[in-house]
Amino acid sequence: MTDYADLNQQTYDWCARAFEQLSKLLGLRIRMTHEQQQLEHGEIFLFNHFARMETFIPQYLIYQQGGHFCRSVASAEFFKRDDRFARLLRDLGVVPNNDPQLMSLLARDILRGRKVVMFPEGGMVKDRQVIDERGQYSVFSRHAQTRRKHHTGAARLATGLQIFRYAIKHRMQKNQHTLLRHWADELGLPSVQALIAGADRAVTIVPANITFYPLRISDNLLSRTAELLGGSLSKRALDELVVEGNILLKATDMDIHLGTSLRVNEAVSWYERPLLNYLARDLTSLASVFDSDFLEHKLPRRLANRSALTAINRLRDRYMRAIYQTVSVNLSHLASTVLITQFNAGHTVLALPEFRLMLYLAVKHLQGEREIRLHAGICDPGRYQTLLTSTPPALEEFLQEAATAGLLRVHDHQLHLEEKLRHTQDFDEIRLQNPLEVYANEVEPLPAVGRAVARAMTDAGALSGAQRAEYLFDDELKALDWDRALYRKPKHADINERETATADPSPFLLRPGVPKPVGVVLVHGFLASPAEVRAFGEQLKAAGYPVLGVRLKGHGTSPWDLRHRSWQDWLQSIARGVEIMRGITERYVLIGFSTGGSLSLIQAASADPALAGTIAISAPLKFRNKNLRFVPFMHGANRLVSWLSSYEGVMPFRPNESEHPHINYRNIPLRGLYELTRVVSELKTSLPRVRAPVCVIQGDGDAVVDPESAQLIYDKLEVERKALHWVPSKRHGILYEGIGATRQLALDFLAAL
Repeated sequence: MTDYADLNQQTYDWCARAFEQLSKLLGLRIRMTHEQQQLEHGEIFLFNHFARMETFIPQYLIYQQGGHFCRSVASAEFFKRDDRFARLLRDLGVVPNNDPQLMSLLARDILRGRKVVMFPEGGMVKDRQVIDERGQYSVFSRHAQTRRKHHTGAARLATGLQIFRYAIKHRMQKNQHTLLRHWADELGLPSVQALIAGADRAVTIVPANITFYPLRISDNLLSRTAELLGGSLSKRALDELVVEGNILLKATDMDIHLGTSLRVNEAVSWYERPLLNYLARDLTSLASVFDSDFLEHKLPRRLANRSALTAINRLRDRYMRAIYQTVSVNLSHLASTVLITQFNAGHTVLALPEFRLMLYLAVKHLQGEREIRLHAGICDPGRYQTLLTSTPPALEEFLQEAATAGLLRVHDHQLHLEEKLRHTQDFDEIRLQNPLEVYANEVEPLPAVGRAVARAMTDAGALSGAQRAEYLFDDELKALDWDRALYRKPKHADINERETATADPSPFLLRPGVPKPVGVVLVHGFLASPAEVRAFGEQLKAAGYPVLGVRLKGHGTSPWDLRHRSWQDWLQSIARGVEIMRGITERYVLIGFSTGGSLSLIQAASADPALAGTIAISAPLKFRNKNLRFVPFMHGANRLVSWLSSYEGVMPFRPNESEHPHINYRNIPLRGLYELTRVVSELKTSLPRVRAPVCVIQGDGDAVVDPESAQLIYDKLEVERKALHWVPSKRHGILYEGIGATRQLALDFLAAL
């Protein structure tokens, strides 16, 4: 067996540190997602191949996240000269693909506890076309200039390793300890027990998919420099410098998802297992299971080997399907599929707003597909929901790249699809000439994407206001999940673990059986969540009102989340709630408690003709705590400290003793208090612009909000129809606790409207 130097941990550590710094410098955002224990128990990791950096990034991630060394396979051309680069590759566990004992070497490493990284496509698949006209998996071979099946090397390695593990068990049952000792020594294992322990493990293959986003085709520094220094470039060189240079030099997402592990012994059929065990009984060494002369020596072996080849091909097809079905679907995949589908149907002009609506609906339909992996851009409503009203930056960049390639024109809010979409492109040109086809090819193995796009194109022309409202409300639920995950990292744990809130913070939409024509948008207070107004929402529903309980951004997740939100974010949360309610009822009323009341009055100043009125309960214009006057100063001090050092600030959080600790944050971010003072300032200027009727309700002994706030608000309002009601209470939470006539006063005002 070829003697390769053992993997060098010092080199591994150095390369890991260097790549980590390089990826930060270049803006390459790498995210690898996987199930628990997948890195630990997986043995052979298989990746698709689209760009050169894929050949070294998986090993780095497996080492970084799991501490596991990997063998991988590279082109033999890198090893022709025994130079520093070749020695570096060997130290990192890379072996040439033409080594005659490659399979034995990889199998030996797996038996010693190492991982193996392989690329079964056998080369870069630039066109991402993996399904042929017959619906079969295959890829284009540049050398043969035709399509071919994927390589079976990984399946051969896995099957051979499984047979050898059968052989170990067989020799153990026969008490052939001398041979087992010889095998253990040959493999470099410390003992026969270690060899036997390895035999008990099933050979495990982990199919994985690497998805780059976005795909850019504009010139970059690498391509321009190469042109200047070396004259004209070949099609292949130009494609690789432009596309892969942009991946490295411009902010790019590299999503890597490890799919469900495959166990080789489960892929072998019941009638093939005895034949594989027959081969196992005859094995004299690990190398013999990969030796064609040994496998073809006798007729029984030849028959057993034919059975093994059948299992190998089946296993290859299974893991290739799994690789392609774990692609991370992004907005450009959907946009390309929509445009190509429209073009193939004979539609060469598409209104931009209709196109954006189709994309939004395709996103919503795909979100219901549990087996589909989604890019962050279509998981976070904050990034895709703007499709309904404008062209988000990601889509704008996509359209510009498509226009640069001559595939479409954008004119007068219309997309004009060009004839070039119909042309067939050369393998080494397609990424530059038709990136839309590359995107569409990548998701072709996912029937759910095609179904989602087809359904979206049908629904776009007949979407009702109520259906739109349901989608928008679902976005609010997904935003909560997204924000929770965003602020659930180790660096947030210290504050999060001190929190006491246990009530469900989800926004809610309540629809009575026979609804009144006026809906209600309920807004909770500072540090709380929709749980604070849920009970009153149920009471409103019982009275016949459709009710939406909004969640103000930063609330119901983590104090860290609130620390990064502005008062405009809170106001935008109410605006989204209004948009949802307007799809359900013709008119609506805003009801806000505490800071939610102040924000509701600010929202009312927009003079929406559909607004029937506003009810502000315990809305602050002044606070009992006079220390709030120093908050702007402290916020400025925090910002200064964060600029000058790595500290979070002199006082990023302060403790909060809440009336309702199961609902409210226990830790107040100083930034949140600062934004609260800005709400008060904005409210003072907004009140004179309110035009719809207003009802102000205030506890006369409120311990948090200075009761004088109610009179000040009432006096600043210039509407003809306004009311001020006092509730005897020393508590702040008069709405949640249903103190006095608070809820009835609100219901009476609603009834009068």
